Amino acid sequence: AYAPKVEMRHGHGHFVDAGDGIRKDVLICGGTGCTSSNSMAVKDALLTELKTAGIADEIKVVTTGCFGLCALGPIMIVYPEGTFYSKVKPEDMPEIVKEQLVGGRPVRHLLYHETVKGDDILALDQTPFYAKQKRVALRNCGVIDPECIKEYIAVDGYQALAKVLTAMTPADVIKTVLDSGLRGRGGAGFPTGRKWMFAEAQPAGKKYVVCNADEGDPGAFMDRSVLEGDPHAVLEAMAIAGYAIGADEGYIYVRAEYPIAVHRLQVAIKQAEEEGLLGENIFGTGFNFKITLRLGAGAFVCGEETALLTSIEGHRGEPRPRPPFPAVKGLFGKPTIINNVETLANICQIILNGAEWFASMGTEKSKGTKVFALGGKITNTGLVEIPMGTTLREVVEEIGGGVPNGKKFKAAQTGGPSGGCIPASLI
Repeated sequence: AYAPKVEMRHGHGHFVDAGDGIRKDVLICGGTGCTSSNSMAVKDALLTELKTAGIADEIKVVTTGCFGLCALGPIMIVYPEGTFYSKVKPEDMPEIVKEQLVGGRPVRHLLYHETVKGDDILALDQTPFYAKQKRVALRNCGVIDPECIKEYIAVDGYQALAKVLTAMTPADVIKTVLDSGLRGRGGAGFPTGRKWMFAEAQPAGKKYVVCNADEGDPGAFMDRSVLEGDPHAVLEAMAIAGYAIGADEGYIYVRAEYPIAVHRLQVAIKQAEEEGLLGENIFGTGFNFKITLRLGAGAFVCGEETALLTSIEGHRGEPRPRPPFPAVKGLFGKPTIINNVETLANICQIILNGAEWFASMGTEKSKGTKVFALGGKITNTGLVEIPMGTTLREVVEEIGGGVPNGKKFKAAQTGGPSGGCIPASLI
């Protein structure tokens, strides 16, 4: 198994190098939402203030992916205390450095208000927004630096790939995914293991794995947030899928409108290749797998899987008649499996924790969790991940904080304004 000598300090944000002298970690959201509200200016101001205070060598500042509470960005968390600052500004940094990073006293008026209860400061999982969530696909978003492979490895990254290559057959992998009950998170809900089984059953030869990251629904940013916060999880899952069906090549088709996600995928692919986790003879097992990025030009129709394949091939993105389905005749006419980002983000945890663990969440027919982007007239706009079977009322009134200004709830649109869908178990 792949067992590098790295571990997480405080369980968040920074891998341990012996004797590095770091006493606190400051995590700043670098997702699109917080970046657009100036979080990188906050980071720059913090770094400047740390130098001024003479403690730059004692504080590790980490840019992470999305924490979920986009309505409160820019967001900053200080560990080991776990203090959660919301709507921070560059001009707040002198006070935070002086009071907490030097003096050890949280700046209470800048904290997320739901964590402040009298004299106590609550942990995030005790707040209404986070209490009912269960993070699987989003487990590393807001936890690690997505541009540092060591931090991904420190939270068991690439252990699932090592496990399947050294201790499981392709049939074992497919059975595990089947038994987990994982269904496609792109909307159709087709059993993922069955799709892999169809492709594996095709005659040996050239096969492909494709990640559909062409998230086109207005207001949807689930896949974007996974790619921005945990890109290696998708790369690792694609390699596992390749092993399961007998493919040695994968493509990620991602929207060009997602520049942060594209950059972090490029960084992650390069790092994985340098570490021997993508490419030739992975873990010395003889298994080869490479991944190529393809940028979409903004055509909404390319979110449909056959149009996406046509676009990867260099043609106008137009849907193809089915059958034949991609698992039989897909990219360049070869057997191909296509999974969306969120689907793939569950794979490694299923391999490491087992099918029964994943199937223990959700409902009888819809296992696991689902990620949602909450938008519109709701108090807590942002990103949530909840077990299948959670009611719409819980999402809107408890996690989402209800309708602002005491107004009555009238209606909610689930899925996407352009025709997306969610499992009926969530209604």
